[in-house]
Amino acid sequence: MRDSTTVIIPNYNGMQFLETCLDSLGRQTYRNFRILVVDNGSTDGSAAWLKEQESDRLSVICLSENTGFAAAVNTGIRASKTRYVLLLNNDVRADERFVEELVRAIGKSKRIFSAASKMIRMYEPDRMDSAGDLYTCVGWAFNRGTGEPVEAYDQPCDVFSACAGAAIYRREAFDRIGLFDERHFAYLEDIDVGYRARIFGFRNVYAPRAVVWHVGSGTSGSKYNAFKVRLTARNNVWLNYKNMPAPQLALNALPIACGIFVKGVFFQKMGFGKEYRQGLAEGLRTRRDCEKVPFRARALPRYARIEGELILNFARYIAQQLRKRR
Repeated sequence: MRDSTTVIIPNYNGMQFLETCLDSLGRQTYRNFRILVVDNGSTDGSAAWLKEQESDRLSVICLSENTGFAAAVNTGIRASKTRYVLLLNNDVRADERFVEELVRAIGKSKRIFSAASKMIRMYEPDRMDSAGDLYTCVGWAFNRGTGEPVEAYDQPCDVFSACAGAAIYRREAFDRIGLFDERHFAYLEDIDVGYRARIFGFRNVYAPRAVVWHVGSGTSGSKYNAFKVRLTARNNVWLNYKNMPAPQLALNALPIACGIFVKGVFFQKMGFGKEYRQGLAEGLRTRRDCEKVPFRARALPRYARIEGELILNFARYIAQQLRKRR
């Protein structure tokens, strides 16, 4: 039987995580998949170790340098021939029904571009890490459910985009909407591709029965650091410029400006104010080098729905923060 799915694992110095991740994939109830690890120029010995693990089910592509998350997964997507591609971080442990449930979720409709899994914190197994990604009218992206009780996110639903740390995608859809934007290097590239898919009329869904336990920041090493803050600020500018036509950008200009101000104050207090400003400046300076999603008048109803969701998602963000404080 031809494999239906390629599990693509980008790896950069992930030796400490790989064995657990691959072992969990070896115990899957669904067997109609193969594994492709794309090593991003690792220097910790993990590339050599991966080469020793190669088999009929597991193959490895070794890149000569760290090209970033987006380029690594694109390498895997281009090399795949299956109906679906499942992107998986190296710092996760997958439930035995993980692949089966994601394949089932995305197979329900050809209009589904991606299905996000239920990501649980590895070291706080009663708390969510992500139940899909949401994006807001103030230009903030956030993990739905992060830090909240696991049992509160047991119902399937549509989400703005899938978190690419553990999600399945319809490979042929990339031919229409384009691959992950490699200029992002890392951060927000999954929001960007999910946003693009929405403009083209696809759906992104949350599949709560597909479960992984996630270490989090396994490669970058921390939730906030200078590199991550700068790239996220830059990529945020690109994300809005590429996906919003001029009228929508004008409509959201004030909310986005307020969001930038609040984040600027936050990162200044965190000690990353300089990096945040540098990222914004780079994003604004280079935005016209980005390829905008072509505007089509027939897509106006989709833009209207997306705008309404951006506003609603900001309310959801506030509600989530209030629940966590209580």
